[in-house]
Amino acid sequence: MIRFAVIGTNTITEKWIEAARQHKEVELTAVYSRTESRAKAFAENYGVFQTYTNIHALAESDKVDAVYIASPNAFHARQAVELMKAGKHVLCEKPMASNQQEIASMIQVAKENGVVLMEAVKSTMMPGFLAVQENLHKIGKVRRYVGVFCKYSSRYDAYREGEVLNAFQPSLSNGSLMDLGIYGIYPMVTLFGAPEEVKANGVMLESGVDGEGTVLARYKDMEGVVMHSKIINAYAPSEIQGEEGTIVISNISEPKDIQIRYRDGSVEELEVEEKEFLPMYYETEAFVSLLKGEKNHAGNNSLTHTLIAAKVMEEARRQIGLTYPADRSF
Repeated sequence: MIRFAVIGTNTITEKWIEAARQHKEVELTAVYSRTESRAKAFAENYGVFQTYTNIHALAESDKVDAVYIASPNAFHARQAVELMKAGKHVLCEKPMASNQQEIASMIQVAKENGVVLMEAVKSTMMPGFLAVQENLHKIGKVRRYVGVFCKYSSRYDAYREGEVLNAFQPSLSNGSLMDLGIYGIYPMVTLFGAPEEVKANGVMLESGVDGEGTVLARYKDMEGVVMHSKIINAYAPSEIQGEEGTIVISNISEPKDIQIRYRDGSVEELEVEEKEFLPMYYETEAFVSLLKGEKNHAGNNSLTHTLIAAKVMEEARRQIGLTYPADRSF
């Protein structure tokens, strides 16, 4: 069994735990939180009795092999580095860090200490996305990728009433691009690599983060369009548009219900093997395979893809004037 600790006592952590418990080789043994009462309350919900409020103590624990990090974005790099220096493997929630510099440092530490580091992007490891990859050739020359993920944040109501919660705090490296835009950017760079040029627009909020925006990516013979928002909902699907047809993806963050609409009017429903696994199971499965030495790279969730996506987001941030304290402090 691989003994996991979690950092973060939030909804995303709860979803990961439920998915990870579907894996027969994963065991949750510890919970970290900055607040002892919160750590203990969260741990008790899952029958876990080992809790930490000190990251150094967690790093030195002999009861933990790997750590799933789902703290605010600004904390990812520092926490991961300390854990990896102590020999812990790290599965880090997306975005892996605030900027390229932090990610490069994390990768270097992982190499120096012989541990596994992987970004937890659920979408690109799911069977639906794999089906897109396997069938991409059917639509001929790809000319445009469109990734849409716009979801009105449950915390935006509080923001509109004058309360700025974590989701809209620049000190935590948050905002629409980092939290939701990555869902459109990461599949794009996984399928098509690094763009030659990036153009970006965004709507900045008074708190100092972006509420929504658009990223245009220029490739040699195609373009990518990524639309993201935390202040509106969108109901349009994502698409990969080719000369012979278009792949239509209903939800880019959890790809399923995928069609190919051919130029002649015919429609093919892509068959996706249905398993009784939760969306975040697949990233966990890939991480465990890496840790056990069954694979020598993370495939779709490789560190190369992580760096490319970070570069795209950092350039987009530069153009819309979005900076974080982490950009100057790491």
